[in-house]
Amino acid sequence: MPDPTRRASTDADPTRKAPKTPTLSSLLLDGKLRVRATSPRAVSRSALIRASRSSAARIVGVTAPAGYGKSTMLAEWASIEQRHVGWASIDRFDDDPASMLTVLAAACATLSPRAGEVVSQMRGVGASVLGRAAPMLAAVLAQAPEPFVLFIDDIHAAGTVECQDVLEVVLAGVPEGSQVVLASRHEQPYFARLRAAGGMREIVADDLRIDQAGAEAIFAAANVNASAADVAIAVEHCEGWPTGLFLCALAVGSGADVRTLTGDERFVADYLYRECVATLPEDLRVFLRRTAVLEQLSGPLCDAVLGTEGSREILRRLEQLNLFLVPLDRHREWFRYHALFREFLLTELQRFDDGIRLDLHRRAADWLLHEGAPAAAIEHLLVAGASEQAIVLVADLAMRTYEDGQVALVERWLAKLGDSVVETSPDAAIIAAWAAILQGKSPASERWAAVLERMTPAGTPEELLTFESGRAMIRAAMCTGGPRQALQDALFAVASEPEWSAWRDQALHLLGSAWLLVGEPIRARDAFMRASASARDADHADTVVLSEAELAILCIDDGRWADAEIHSHAAVRAIDDSNMEGYPTTALALAVQARVALRRGDAVAADRYLTRAMRARVHCTHVLPYLAMRSRLQLAMVFAGQRDHAAALHMLREIDELRARRPHVGVLAEQIDQFRAKLSESAARIASVPLTPAELRLLPYLQTHLTIAEIGKRLFVSRNTVSSQVGSIYRKLGVTTRAAAVDEAIAGGLLGE
Repeated sequence: MPDPTRRASTDADPTRKAPKTPTLSSLLLDGKLRVRATSPRAVSRSALIRASRSSAARIVGVTAPAGYGKSTMLAEWASIEQRHVGWASIDRFDDDPASMLTVLAAACATLSPRAGEVVSQMRGVGASVLGRAAPMLAAVLAQAPEPFVLFIDDIHAAGTVECQDVLEVVLAGVPEGSQVVLASRHEQPYFARLRAAGGMREIVADDLRIDQAGAEAIFAAANVNASAADVAIAVEHCEGWPTGLFLCALAVGSGADVRTLTGDERFVADYLYRECVATLPEDLRVFLRRTAVLEQLSGPLCDAVLGTEGSREILRRLEQLNLFLVPLDRHREWFRYHALFREFLLTELQRFDDGIRLDLHRRAADWLLHEGAPAAAIEHLLVAGASEQAIVLVADLAMRTYEDGQVALVERWLAKLGDSVVETSPDAAIIAAWAAILQGKSPASERWAAVLERMTPAGTPEELLTFESGRAMIRAAMCTGGPRQALQDALFAVASEPEWSAWRDQALHLLGSAWLLVGEPIRARDAFMRASASARDADHADTVVLSEAELAILCIDDGRWADAEIHSHAAVRAIDDSNMEGYPTTALALAVQARVALRRGDAVAADRYLTRAMRARVHCTHVLPYLAMRSRLQLAMVFAGQRDHAAALHMLREIDELRARRPHVGVLAEQIDQFRAKLSESAARIASVPLTPAELRLLPYLQTHLTIAEIGKRLFVSRNTVSSQVGSIYRKLGVTTRAAAVDEAIAGGLLGE
């Protein structure tokens, strides 16, 4: 497989190496014909680049449909740019904030010395991406030592509002003298705001249309003799569309009458068939349309999809024929079809071979799976409608993908499967439940738990035992039946999951938690020790974090602070090594590490871990009641140790709200009440009440242009609720404006690092 980082390049010239003798087709599709534009305000592309480079605007938007050469305009700009250059190409798999930020951070590697250090930090779930990763990357750009230009191609592929929100935060970090160039097939929603603010220069399709002189240059480059009148007709028919004019030139050169030609997309398809495909041997035509199901092509992959041999040689032959094949690596082992050409080929596939289209996807999935690319295989299986095989892979990859900070990818897979399919698949329903639970989502967690309770699946005894164990773990985690039921469920899960099971560490951790709820700390310690060891063997960071944090607390309860520090350090190291910042499951470990730091007199470190824990608790909700309450109890103890009694009392109030939803938490309830009784009502200093989880969810949106009403839509709450929470944030931070709140939050570590 090609290097997945290829979409983020820092080369000064991101274009691929052209053939030694480029044909007119490569000149057009690569956009290297220097021609003039045709709108009343149009200038040549070189002049557009010069004007954009000299502009004071930090953002340049290039908006035009396919075929207008916008990507190549960026490449031409990059090739002459004297400032440092970064290049990122966005695709449909980046339609997730964490994925998009990862690509952008990798593209910034030579723009700022810190960019390479934060690539792995561009992960997270929920508000942590907008609240931490986005401002972190913005700070990296703001601290760039020298001016730069960052080109972001196909930004329309990241079209979710979540991506738009984080991009707005990142763009705010572009310093004076630097620029970000955004290329899109259609205008992005945030362009209007940038335009109104005067911080954006725009290049649109009208600027890139070809006029009479430009069209004459195209015809001349094609060695086509045409009268000025004929060229004028071509310009009129094609409305200045570069690709249409190019194809007109080729058609006229082949003897066509320019007056019978049009410049619309049907003409493009007609040309591609007549001039590029129809003249090829049948075997090549079959090869082209059937391999179009692949977004990336290699010889072995094509062999597998087609059930033939010799595809590597065919790809090289197609490249020599200049049939819109783009190499993806220097060894020319991997390729892709030009986007327009692939769209045409897929249409041809539907016309001639639609009956085997799904089978082609299945063969691609089989090869990718064999080559160790299961995530790519899932994409083909979903297209092929192979739900059962896709579910198996999703279930296998889900936990690993979650721990890699790509829970949105798991949710996208589940969404493509559809609720009706997921609800009939025990494996998929369990994954859907965990995806909701680990993000603290309600009522989604309760809904999927209810779906599992209603299921009566068929299968072998082993399959039924696996399902029952998975369902028992969901019940134990949510503690809906109280401590004793949670203990029975956890014991059943541990007994059902063999040593080699990928879920054994999870079962052991749940068992340790259940033992604590019923007041058996010695048995709990044993379960947590086994859970941590099993998780390390399986490389499951989440269980390591949770189990080591619990072991640290047990050591503190015994007065063994040195041992507690060993365990808490192991938990935090797992968080940092796995880039799990912001995950709800990290709140407990970070709170314990803050207690340990406070104990050894390191107030600065204690504050740092406390801030991280407070942010992580946002999505630590009643759906994981034991973890949510225990994390807040530890946070309350940190605040009490800092003599911030107001904040400690606030944590207790949050616990009370959780207990109202999940009242049966066994011994933990006694521990909470005992701490409350010990907490003095008189504070040694006046302290601010900390932000609530709802306020912390809202806080990152204050970095954006979004109105109060728009923020409410993002968070699914009313305008009045948002207004009230914003006012509360201002009071707690001691500010009166939105900008001041953001500055104070960054200074206090609530946003960014």
